[in-house]
Amino acid sequence: MTDPSTSPVTGAPTGPLPPPSAAVRSGLSDGEWHRLHPLTPLLRGGLFLLVILGIVVTNLRDRLIDLFLPGDVDVDLSGPEGDAIDYIIENELIFIALLAVLGVLLVVIAVLYISWRAHTFRITGDDVEVRSGVLFRTHRRAPLDRVQGVNLTRPMIARLLGMAKLEVVGAGLDANVKLDYLSTPNAEEVRADILRLASGRQLDAVRSAEARGSRTAAAAAAVEAGVTGLILGAEGPVPEPESVVHIPTGRVIASHLISDSTIWLLLLIGGLIAGSIFGTPWVLFTIIPMLIAFGAYWFRSITRALRYAVAPTPSGMRITFGLFTTITETLPPGRIHAIEVRQPLLWRPANWWSIRVNRLSGRAATDTSSQQFADVLPVGTLVDVDRVLRLMLPDVPAQEWSTAVPTGILGGTKVPMDADFYTTTPRRARWMRIFSWRRNGFLLTDDALYLRRGFLRRTLVILPLARLQSVRIAQGPLARLAHTAAVTGHTVLGQVSGYLGAVDAGDAYELWSHVAAGSVRAAAQDHSHRWDAEAEEATAVAPVEEPVPVAVVAPETVVAPEERP
Repeated sequence: MTDPSTSPVTGAPTGPLPPPSAAVRSGLSDGEWHRLHPLTPLLRGGLFLLVILGIVVTNLRDRLIDLFLPGDVDVDLSGPEGDAIDYIIENELIFIALLAVLGVLLVVIAVLYISWRAHTFRITGDDVEVRSGVLFRTHRRAPLDRVQGVNLTRPMIARLLGMAKLEVVGAGLDANVKLDYLSTPNAEEVRADILRLASGRQLDAVRSAEARGSRTAAAAAAVEAGVTGLILGAEGPVPEPESVVHIPTGRVIASHLISDSTIWLLLLIGGLIAGSIFGTPWVLFTIIPMLIAFGAYWFRSITRALRYAVAPTPSGMRITFGLFTTITETLPPGRIHAIEVRQPLLWRPANWWSIRVNRLSGRAATDTSSQQFADVLPVGTLVDVDRVLRLMLPDVPAQEWSTAVPTGILGGTKVPMDADFYTTTPRRARWMRIFSWRRNGFLLTDDALYLRRGFLRRTLVILPLARLQSVRIAQGPLARLAHTAAVTGHTVLGQVSGYLGAVDAGDAYELWSHVAAGSVRAAAQDHSHRWDAEAEEATAVAPVEEPVPVAVVAPETVVAPEERP
């Protein structure tokens, strides 16, 4: 089951090295090939077994009716072709039928067993690998330094059996590596090991000592990492970190019932009523299936948002949600490419907000689960928004936080113009944003680009410069007449859009040049891909020039608002 790690002739490494014993705690993270939980075939082949059960029940329906409705009840559901059991009994084929059923069961069990035997995984010092398939073999590998997060999913049936699915999120489309299923304790330990290895600190400490050839240094590094692990625990000081927010069930239900989808539902119902009045009354019958569809959508959305919790851990931000299927997602630092704080129109009286992010989830944007993993805060107050944003942006200076975030969320409505640091739509182009010209604007700092927009739906988009892929400036015919432009910050594909229109053309070009320089500087100083090794790496590199603090709103750090004629 194991691959040789050294050559028997030269003694040189020939395969992936196992992770240092001090950096892992689970016996499944030792670099050896392991199999999944023995009950995995039962959960994976559940649909096939249900089909088999349906066929059996269909053929035994008369026998089941006689069993549960004894007496003089005369029910004939056999149809014109007769009952299969009667045919077997009349032709004395009972023994052959039993052999056929036994043969089918043996074939199914053999296929599931061989599939389980062929499905193995291992965790090395560099990758998480999975091999599967009998006729067509598949070998998937997720490099630890490209891990975007680790999700732990507990479907209802698996949760009753004490099992869970582990999904290692990779940095590409369809790049996720899944371990389904493991026992819940093993899944928790393996997840903590993967995040610890991906963080870089303990692994780099042990490996650097081993590379220097000093056994004493390697042993000391291993002991130090082990003691640190004993103090910190698998994910933090306690098994379940305390959530920084609490969302009441009533708020979750009310927020979905008065969301944007409710407005569309009311508009559709109004259109159908108008069509029945001026057209045919039969159009009204389409309201019932429409209500059923919206009801199912609301039910799924509400059950996914229940039991929501977000808590800080040394491995990143842990997010837990779901009523029937519980999903625990650990989002490491530096894996967030865009943040959007939004408020629908019907949420304004209650002052509720939501947060969604762009991240590399290993799924396409059209995937039905992409929306589920994009929502970080389904609904919360401004206090909840502040707490969650501080977890996702821990390195933002205090002065920048007090100027950029509050004015970005409430700017254009409750913030005076003289206290607003955002560059907004110029006076000559206010006709392009009649209701939102005061809110439509941007702010650039040393760390991020802030974009705010919207009148019916207030939105603040935060684009970390270290994650920004590119910036585009575009002008249409009307924009050229008004000397304005549209700015778009490009990140990984997701639910958050970095588009901002009706910006002064001069401000847009100035923003473009500042973002180009700031992105290069931020990317050069970023070490979040190995977040626990950041402190050690910072001491090894040459000192860099300190960025200008954002406490003073200077032209080189913040594009100040400028009223143009």
